[in-house]
Amino acid sequence: MVAGFEVAPQFDRTALITALRADQACGTTFPEFVRGCWNAGIIWYDVDTTARTCTYHGANGESYTEDYPPVTLP
Repeated sequence: MVAGFEVAPQFDRTALITALRADQACGTTFPEFVRGCWNAGIIWYDVDTTARTCTYHGANGESYTEDYPPVTLP
């Protein structure tokens, strides 16, 4: 730990995708999803609603982008 901050885990793409798929299947709560992202080395994510993407970022410049299909509301 550095000056009261926890050091981010290493980026783990497989663990991130596992956390994403569990969340997408409604298998986790939001806090569980965020913990899964943290455990996969994600320190922040950026949602682009125009491009319909979410990019997850690791501490050392790594990233993973997930595309999302358009949604039609009734």
